[in-house]
Amino acid sequence: MVKNPRKKSVWKIKGLRKRYMMTTMLVIFLVVVVAVIAYALAMSGSIYLNVREGLYAKAKTATDFFSNYITRTSAEYYDSAYRYIDSFDDINKLELQFINTSGRIVLSSHSMTAGSMPGTTDIHSALDTGKISYWEGYSDTTGEHLMSVAAPMTYSNGETIGIMRYVTSLKPADRLVRTNTWVAIAIGAVVMLIVAVISMIFLRSVVEPVREITAAAKQISGGSYGIQIGNHYRDEMGDMVKAINEMSLKISQSEKAQTEFISSVSHELRTPLTAITGWGETLIYDENLDEESRRGVNIILKEARRLTKMVEELLEFTRMQDGRFTLNAQPCDIGAELEDSIFAYRELLRQEDMTIEYEPCDEELPLINGDPARLRQVFYNIYDNAAKYARDGKRITVSTRTDGENVFLYFRDYGPGIPEDELERVKLKFYKGSSKERGSGIGLAVCDEIIKYHGGDLTLSNAEGGGTLVTIRIPVEPTFE
Repeated sequence: MVKNPRKKSVWKIKGLRKRYMMTTMLVIFLVVVVAVIAYALAMSGSIYLNVREGLYAKAKTATDFFSNYITRTSAEYYDSAYRYIDSFDDINKLELQFINTSGRIVLSSHSMTAGSMPGTTDIHSALDTGKISYWEGYSDTTGEHLMSVAAPMTYSNGETIGIMRYVTSLKPADRLVRTNTWVAIAIGAVVMLIVAVISMIFLRSVVEPVREITAAAKQISGGSYGIQIGNHYRDEMGDMVKAINEMSLKISQSEKAQTEFISSVSHELRTPLTAITGWGETLIYDENLDEESRRGVNIILKEARRLTKMVEELLEFTRMQDGRFTLNAQPCDIGAELEDSIFAYRELLRQEDMTIEYEPCDEELPLINGDPARLRQVFYNIYDNAAKYARDGKRITVSTRTDGENVFLYFRDYGPGIPEDELERVKLKFYKGSSKERGSGIGLAVCDEIIKYHGGDLTLSNAEGGGTLVTIRIPVEPTFE
């Protein structure tokens, strides 16, 4: 069964979460913001409208009452106004003003404003139109938020004698608007939080299975065929897990059959190849062999050795696949092994009209815990590839360095390099790329596995200026797999 990959914070915004937060959550946030703003505007409009309608009703009732008692004598009008102000019950909430036709306050329940000229639009409108008008704004002296309603006072013949005006502070209304607005904002925030929590719980139920399935798919693509994902889902996710498990199992069965076939065929080929090579080496020393036949025997020997090498690589790979591959680990002077491999291969490269140059690092390479024979196998394979694919470059350079914890080996040829779209796949088994050179496509895969068994890694890249660069990193104290 596949274990969950290393857990990461479910709140970290990335991948599906990021897309969800940038789309759905953003839309929900905007809807909530618009709703809060719309509510605040509607609520504030309603509150101020109620205040205005209250003042309007009070002013209309009062002016209707006065119109029944106002005569053409202004003295009686002002006497009635005095008595009305003296009996005014809402003095703590409202200011009652009587204003003459010039716009000056002649009587007020707050004596400090008497004699002043407010000059607000409600007064002018009431005088001009003869209808009740209102005004909302800020006091020039105190800066207080106010609302007023001005109602014209008329004689029975319709002549305007003055204005009755109610003025109120909007501080309580403003406070109520602010309180309701903050309550709306708080409710919106709570709604967003609830939606976010529910969304993250939902996303977790989607993202975690996807992450587990992705990790399993990567393991399968990396060669861990046959692994199974725990299927505890009862929806489309469960169907996908089931399909991946079936695919993994079938690939494993196919891979096993392929490995067994390769192993069987390779073993069968070893015996006739050994006989061909042995008899070829015997015949090559026969003095009675003419030149033409000797050339033919040389070709037979060369091809038999090439096939033998290919068979050995295939057998090596099948041992790795079924767990029979082992390392003879011991303290190893990797610098000495590298120099020996260069000395041994230099003559073979000379026959290919190529040279090999060694550039050791200034400091002594530390000992590693490794298998000398397996490491030389890797070195020889790299030289062989360079001779095969980069012979036009005419030379190979080898260099080393260490950082105390790792040993780095660099092998560079000066051939055409590797196409960029093939770099990631050249180490895959049986992959030969666009090259027309003959081979099994298994050598680099074997080398990569050997270095991994040493706890290191083998990478290929195109060198600056042309050619291929093979980099091997081996830790000084590796952990063998």
